[in-house]
Amino acid sequence: MPKIEVNESLFFKQIGKKYDYESLEKILTCGKAELDEKPDESLPEDLRTIKIELNDTNRPDLWSTNGIARQISLYGGQKSVDYSSFMSKKGDVKDSGNRIATVDPELKNIRPYMVAFVISGRAIDEPMLLDIIQTQEKLAWNFGRKRKSISMGIYNVSQIKFPVHYKAVDPDKTSFVPLQFTEPMTCRQILTDHPKGKDYGWILKDMKKIPLLVDDKGEILSMAPIINSATLGAVQVGEKDLMVELTGDNIENLILSANMVACDFADCGYEILPVKVCHPYDTGLGKDIVAPYYFQLPTTTSLSHINKLLGLELTQKEVTAALERMGNAVNVKDIKDKDGNEDTEFILNPPPYRNDFLHEVDVIEDVMIGLDLTTFKPEKPGDFTIGRLLPLTEFSRKTKTLMVGLGYQEMIFNYVGSRQDYIEKMNTDGSNVIEIANPMSENYQFIRSSVIPSLLKAESISANAVFPHKIFEIGKIAYICEKENTGTRTRQSLGFLTAANNANFNGAAGEVSALLYYLDHKYEVKESCDPRFIQGRQAAVIVNGKQAGVFGEIHPAVLENWAINVPCVAGEIDLEELI
Repeated sequence: MPKIEVNESLFFKQIGKKYDYESLEKILTCGKAELDEKPDESLPEDLRTIKIELNDTNRPDLWSTNGIARQISLYGGQKSVDYSSFMSKKGDVKDSGNRIATVDPELKNIRPYMVAFVISGRAIDEPMLLDIIQTQEKLAWNFGRKRKSISMGIYNVSQIKFPVHYKAVDPDKTSFVPLQFTEPMTCRQILTDHPKGKDYGWILKDMKKIPLLVDDKGEILSMAPIINSATLGAVQVGEKDLMVELTGDNIENLILSANMVACDFADCGYEILPVKVCHPYDTGLGKDIVAPYYFQLPTTTSLSHINKLLGLELTQKEVTAALERMGNAVNVKDIKDKDGNEDTEFILNPPPYRNDFLHEVDVIEDVMIGLDLTTFKPEKPGDFTIGRLLPLTEFSRKTKTLMVGLGYQEMIFNYVGSRQDYIEKMNTDGSNVIEIANPMSENYQFIRSSVIPSLLKAESISANAVFPHKIFEIGKIAYICEKENTGTRTRQSLGFLTAANNANFNGAAGEVSALLYYLDHKYEVKESCDPRFIQGRQAAVIVNGKQAGVFGEIHPAVLENWAINVPCVAGEIDLEELI
């Protein structure tokens, strides 16, 4: 979970109140955070550092001194700040003057989106500069998937001639002096030789052209997302006007990050000046983006749902106050429920720095936190229950015993993996595979829709083990299913694989027959056309007229993708279809 370090003096100044560490520990729960480490109290207050750990990752607005201080001050009763003076929204775009940036059409398939704004009005001091650097790194590392989806740069506006240009360049023919260096390097050299290039060069290593941000005089600001230039990209304490730019591949996350940083600076008394970025292609929110920009949609819930889920009898006034303590704007109207009873609907408009309301339950969670968790008194269970295994668990255990009896070894794998493993190497189109909206890594971007890729991955690194290899797993899979209310379906599945020189369809058919016999199920097989298996050497398992599984000889192309050099047979059976 993210951890942040805050300057004690700046932190309490932004809260508007000084807390002792015990009281601070208690109130940090309003941001789902806790005190990770107390500072050295022998130091002066302006040199003390408080370490805070955030216990959730769905609110990146709290990953800064000003963000967590804002939440604490709102929770303590301070009124929400109105950010609308600098916040563009649909139908009301703020004037950016000459502050314009253009985007090269060639960046569409490289690093397509950019947003920016300017902070002005006062000189930046050392605590604020250190905090914005920390915010930059936390957002880029955690929220921005190690800079792949989001990176941020800060520049001295007094040295920049607008418009600035975000363009694609040849990495071998373009050079500049990067931060921490004194001599020019080509962009290609930066990717391989500069410390930041070694850390983040993997993002651009396969690109024929790479992104570069320059001003209208041709002076280089940065090579996103790797490093700023040593001339225009080195910000010092005491500088007054700064441009903040963010680039990446997800426009909503970029704008949300820009909103968070802009609101942080606005809370410290800085003036926020919008910048218009002109894209030659549609971003999903239009071609021209004037940031900061409010794009969040309202979320609704009702008083009856809130009280039912929380087990309380709250009033409209109490719910409204709780949501406002979390920084939300709330509209209320009287409605009737489906049975014709009087009810109250709450329409929540999140602040511009939050975009974590995906469902009404998220609103109810904010009500719960806004009420103070001590509101909920401990209660003893009202019903007497006896714990027991679910029928599916008992059935799965029986199946495991049978698989071991058939000579298989049990394996346990992750349920989350990469596109390469779950789709590309399996010769499938991936149409039913669930993709995570904001993954932390490409290696954990998709939910597996089959156990077989996990088994093949294990086999691909087992060439030195004595053959035959017989492995299985009973675990969860999930896939897109329009018949479900959620649009997805999760099932308990058995996957098995045999790797041996004599592995063949007939051997797999015999083992499937033995397994289903001892599970007391009659079945039949029908021809199938699964691209993972050899055509004519595969079969679908039909139980009670429905397909419950498939087995067969793995296709040579799939084996080649996994660098497996021996024949393999594999199969998968939906255990929930057998209960």
